[in-house]
Amino acid sequence: MAEYTISKTLDYKGLKCPMPIVKISQELPKCAVGDVVEVLSTDPGSLSDFPAWAKTTGNQVLETKQEPGLIKIYVKRLK
Repeated sequence: MAEYTISKTLDYKGLKCPMPIVKISQELPKCAVGDVVEVLSTDPGSLSDFPAWAKTTGNQVLETKQEPGLIKIYVKRLK
């Protein structure tokens, strides 16, 4: 996996589907194209929701990390 710099961390812990997707849809346009955002989530649905959302919005999930009780998703803004 290529190295990348996180430009912003979005804490969505405790939010249930579909709120993490609603929130990132509001926040990502505030970032510059090429920025990488780290999303912190506790919703297991995020594992499938974020890749599907990225595909439909033209953005990219670079990496997903699972830790006990926490999911970290790294999203790159492509457009």
